[in-house]
Amino acid sequence: MTRASYLFTALLVMALPLSLLAGRVWVDPEVTPNAIVILAQLRLPRALLAIIVGAGLGAAGAAMQGYLRNPLADPGLFGIAPGAALGAVIALYLGISSALLLPAFALVGGSGAMALLALIAGRTASPAHGIALFTLAGMMIASLAGALTSLAISLAPNAFAMSSIVTWLMGALTDRSWQDVSIAAPLTLAGVALLWAAGRALDALTLGEVAARSLGVDPRRVRWLMVVGTGLTVGSGVAVAGIIGFVGLIVPHLVRPLTDRRPSSLIVPSALAGALLVLVADMIVRVLPLVTELRLGIALSLIGAPFFLWLLLRMRRGLA
Repeated sequence: MTRASYLFTALLVMALPLSLLAGRVWVDPEVTPNAIVILAQLRLPRALLAIIVGAGLGAAGAAMQGYLRNPLADPGLFGIAPGAALGAVIALYLGISSALLLPAFALVGGSGAMALLALIAGRTASPAHGIALFTLAGMMIASLAGALTSLAISLAPNAFAMSSIVTWLMGALTDRSWQDVSIAAPLTLAGVALLWAAGRALDALTLGEVAARSLGVDPRRVRWLMVVGTGLTVGSGVAVAGIIGFVGLIVPHLVRPLTDRRPSSLIVPSALAGALLVLVADMIVRVLPLVTELRLGIALSLIGAPFFLWLLLRMRRGLA
């Protein structure tokens, strides 16, 4: 493990107990009635889900920025998160709210977006154009999924269905259970492992595709590792929590100064930092003195949008 990994692991270990106790009603194990039940059945699965979702988004963002060599890359760019959200919206449109079927629809949507992306971008004859085509294909899929989601909202059969769809799109970890943890954990772990396996090849790609090929890197294999790894990490997160954006954009920029800046040394620390960011953000939205709990996706967007603007301004100054 690197220094950054040790740092974020230590911060995560310190934040987890506080996250279990924090909330609109603070839990004191010695005073609060049924504290063990509250912690075991409500707070712990929610905290673990925040860690799992954040880890997947952080790792996906770091890998994508390394693959595209673009510091503004984000999992939404591939269209996988909007595709997964579209799957969940279709389920809600059809009135399906089962704890198993709703995530299944989201995973099918994410997998469909992933397969479409591979179908479009996986057959380019020119490796030099592969990354550009990959990015443009992802943007097209994201736009299509967003348009279909808007169509589903506008054609919602009743106000209840429309409310459920809009609420899902906001992203939250409210009322999640161990069942959601059991769905997201193995998929996210497998996705992070695939992204980590692509790390050495991503290091070589920083030298350019020609140099990477001379070092024995197969761009097609790397592309598939990216597609499947990102699809699993982002798709499983959306399946259980809705759309939570900007984690994959923010985290690599915070972690990069603590590493040697190689993509391979960024993926695991970014996963840990993403887990910490979502865990802390979820804890904050629970303790805010509001009438209703602020949705986690909205809270992170309020942080991420200014951060994105700051990145753009910094890049503009660099180009001046």
